[in-house]
Amino acid sequence: MSELLRVALAQMNAKVGDIEGNAAKITDQVTRAREGDAELVVFPELALTGYPPEDLLLKTSFLDAAAVALDELAAAAEGIVAVVGFPERGDDVFNAAAVLADGRVTAVYRKNYLPNYGVFDEQRYFQSGTEALTFDLNGVRIGVSVCEDIWEPGPPAMSEALAGAQVLVNLSASPYRRGYGMRRERMLVQRAVDYQAAVVFVNTVGGQDELVFDGHSVAVSAAGAVLARGPQFEESLSFCTIDPREVVASRLRDTRHRANVRRGRGEPGLAVAHGPALEVAAAVGDRVDGDVARVLGSEEEEVYAALSTGLRDYVEKNGFEHVVLGLSGGIDSALVALIAVDALGPERVTCVSMPSPYSSDGTRADARAIARNLGTGFHELPIEAAMESYESVLAEPFAGTEEGVAEENLQARIRGNVVMALSNKFGWLVLATGNKSELSVGYATLYGDMAGGFAVVKDVYKGLVYRLVRWRSSVEDRELVPASVLARPPSAELRHEQLDEDSLPPYDVLDAILEGYVEEDLDAAELVARGLPAEDVERVLAMVDRAEYKRRQAPPGIKISTRAFGRDRRLPITNGYRSVVALSRPA
Repeated sequence: MSELLRVALAQMNAKVGDIEGNAAKITDQVTRAREGDAELVVFPELALTGYPPEDLLLKTSFLDAAAVALDELAAAAEGIVAVVGFPERGDDVFNAAAVLADGRVTAVYRKNYLPNYGVFDEQRYFQSGTEALTFDLNGVRIGVSVCEDIWEPGPPAMSEALAGAQVLVNLSASPYRRGYGMRRERMLVQRAVDYQAAVVFVNTVGGQDELVFDGHSVAVSAAGAVLARGPQFEESLSFCTIDPREVVASRLRDTRHRANVRRGRGEPGLAVAHGPALEVAAAVGDRVDGDVARVLGSEEEEVYAALSTGLRDYVEKNGFEHVVLGLSGGIDSALVALIAVDALGPERVTCVSMPSPYSSDGTRADARAIARNLGTGFHELPIEAAMESYESVLAEPFAGTEEGVAEENLQARIRGNVVMALSNKFGWLVLATGNKSELSVGYATLYGDMAGGFAVVKDVYKGLVYRLVRWRSSVEDRELVPASVLARPPSAELRHEQLDEDSLPPYDVLDAILEGYVEEDLDAAELVARGLPAEDVERVLAMVDRAEYKRRQAPPGIKISTRAFGRDRRLPITNGYRSVVALSRPA
């Protein structure tokens, strides 16, 4: 047995569908891992195609191209063992991991557990594997699994450990949500301790449409010590050294699994395929060092990094050079402007102020100040003349009616037309600036402030918007957003002296109701039992239900919560069910 096993965790930002580009990244990381004296390098789930490929998996040409690329990668795998995620086309399609060594594919593992909840839809595309897999590398037995397989206690990971695996590698594409990274790390520590095996978990990183992957790959010893940790929201190649002797010693001292081993020899709960015994040049010396990145220090820092990553990758991977957004002088557009500048640089961002007669001098001045402080391009394009033109066109059908929401929303739609015109003219991506609180209750205008190609803070509640702006301002030694923006009561400024609280409960109450209803699926009675006002609860829930048709037409945006609108939370538009506080019950 080798005294030490040198492992590289290849935390990679793949682009879905770019098989050639992803293969080039994998080749580069394999080379770097070998140069770093690694004997084993592990890549994320479906690293070759990117995750999730969705209906690309229904194209035989796509699967065939992945197979050709995998064979080419295998041919270049010399002097190191690489475990790479790919879609395998056999008698069906499998979410698979290939063990590449000696210039060939030496073994293939097929994912057992296919998640079909939240944003996952794997049962639509894949067949389940039926076996666990181990192989030997320089005398060390290694078990292979993919993502969900290690979240589920027991087989296949436990079967591999009982079959002698001292190291369990898991290829993953685990999307980000607030506070999830450390919860995931704690689970992996628990698996390592329970199975008395070192665990190497490698996660993908970067943005893919609505999803953001945070990386945060980790290697854990059998005793539960973190040996390596990849940084959050960054590509990286992290190295660590695993001591297989620690696993052997642990199993000698703690014999609780011996009965299961004996039982497994007779009637295995899950068949374990034993792959080849591989040999590569062993790591030199007795290094026990590991690359352990810090975990981001606060929820605000983490969420801000997720939003920046999601925006940057959406822009870069879709080939946009420049973005444009409406800058009102309010808190939401200020946050989007901050994120855009940090993600792309000020030279790639244009802000547009579109004041109406109802816009205050304060918000107009703040919009100019934000653009100046951030160094972005800036246009001030008043919309009063356009409003007058619309009023003239609509004078006859609107005659004899009182002014109301229709007239107010015309302003938002004029602004939507303006930013879309700039997009059409210059090829810029329009960033929508609405937050989750507003989108939840329909406090947003179709074809107006909802217009755009990407909604950066679509999954960010209003209270968190304020916290993110305050946090971002606190790490700067100069003013980015004027204090007046944070102090001013929120207003759409579509009529004189309008405030958001004229139409909505206070945002702290609104957000608490929404988090319970949207994130946790609590009904009205359960929300009231939490101490929330019954009248507000019933009004807000009715608004949320009515606004489903609007949300279906909203641009994609970055998921950071447990339940984002879009591909995550799915409710019918035509829906006769309503949650009320007092339910009548049969006698």
